[in-house]
Amino acid sequence: MRGQLISKRIKAFAALGVLTAAAVNASLVRADNVTDAMIGAYNSSGLLEQNRALLRVADEGVAVSVAGLRPVVSTALSIARDYNRTGLDAAGARSSHSTGASVSLSLNWLLFDNGATQLDTKAAQETVLATRQTLLDVEQQVLFAAVQAYVNVLTQQDTVALRQNNLRLLQEELRAANDRFEVGEVTRTDVALAESQVAEARANLTDAQGDLLAARATYEEVVGRAPGAVNAYPPLPRRSANLDAAQALALRGHPSLRAQQHAVKAAQLTADSALRDMGPSVSFSASASHGDVHGSNAESDNFDLGLTLSQTIYAGGALAAARRIDLARLDAERGALLSTQRSITSNTASAYTAFETSAASLVSSNERVRAAQVAFDGVREEATLGSRTTLDVLQAEQELLDAQTARLQARATQALAAYDLLQAQGLLTAENLNLAVERYDPEIYYNQVRSAPAFVTKRGQDLDRVLKALGKN
Repeated sequence: MRGQLISKRIKAFAALGVLTAAAVNASLVRADNVTDAMIGAYNSSGLLEQNRALLRVADEGVAVSVAGLRPVVSTALSIARDYNRTGLDAAGARSSHSTGASVSLSLNWLLFDNGATQLDTKAAQETVLATRQTLLDVEQQVLFAAVQAYVNVLTQQDTVALRQNNLRLLQEELRAANDRFEVGEVTRTDVALAESQVAEARANLTDAQGDLLAARATYEEVVGRAPGAVNAYPPLPRRSANLDAAQALALRGHPSLRAQQHAVKAAQLTADSALRDMGPSVSFSASASHGDVHGSNAESDNFDLGLTLSQTIYAGGALAAARRIDLARLDAERGALLSTQRSITSNTASAYTAFETSAASLVSSNERVRAAQVAFDGVREEATLGSRTTLDVLQAEQELLDAQTARLQARATQALAAYDLLQAQGLLTAENLNLAVERYDPEIYYNQVRSAPAFVTKRGQDLDRVLKALGKN
């Protein structure tokens, strides 16, 4: 009887091996990797599109500031119907009416404002540079979300495979327990224990399959399409030799730090501009108009030229308050810069330590799986010889399953920690990873709008073509 049981198990494991090999071969036909996931996320991210549009808003801020020192030309056309009535009674009342029209053209040009507008333009340019760095930081978030989604699908997929294998083994143990019960080698208690473990394994498999479906849904949300066959953990990117080198690299080029540095410069320029606003300004104005009353010879033409020097002497303290507000905002941006520096240093240290810890944990997990596998094989063989109980076999199987599950988690944690370290250093970008995508070039739109082109100019027409290429027109 024991020989027949061993023969049955050998056949079952052989069949399991054939099924596993077939599944692996099928998955290799169309496989996704982590690069595919990041490319899909980069190309389909609504968050990136949103922040690219916000960058174009900042670009237009430069154009608005540049236009502040250009003449403003406006025209007006008016038509008026005038009705008059004199006298109180019907016999003596007289009425008259007329229709008049006028057209005017005016020009206003700020010639001098103590340099405030130039400073505003420089502040807008710094805002553009800060927004570009913010876009890079958002790009990092999108790519890391893709890595997380990929690793989660792979981990849940492997967890389902483990649970399925565990269920098959427990079902074999249940059949073996029933066979031994029939020949009187074990009691009904052993069979009941095996049945309980099989029921729990089925429930755990159902939970794992649900988690896999949720992971695939998250992948589709992040990447923009359903995952193909996911069967390989992402390669671990190169990392700095030590923590100090990692932190120094992060402080040199992290997008959030660069963005805050530009924000401080913009706040400084805005504060200087507010101080210049307290000085005098000179503006030039010109206007021409023509009026005509229908049915009469009453025509008029007017031409005006003017040069205005203005200086606010007293504004109830509003100018001083505006100056203090700008100085307070500058202090706030400087404080945010200090916080950002410390945050980057702390995040890099945490990510570096997490990677080191996960690597050590994976080594321990591999050793645990090896030892648990040896123990399970030994206990199962001893059970066939009658020196171990069904409970011993079930406990050994559970320990092996726990060890394998822990190894899956350790492998996933290590992969995520490696890419989290890249993100903490500001290196998780499409350019740094050399992703095969058409990268968004912020210079194209900025170069078109920085000189504030009008609709009717050639530059304005070129800008229309750029907007159409972006799909925004």
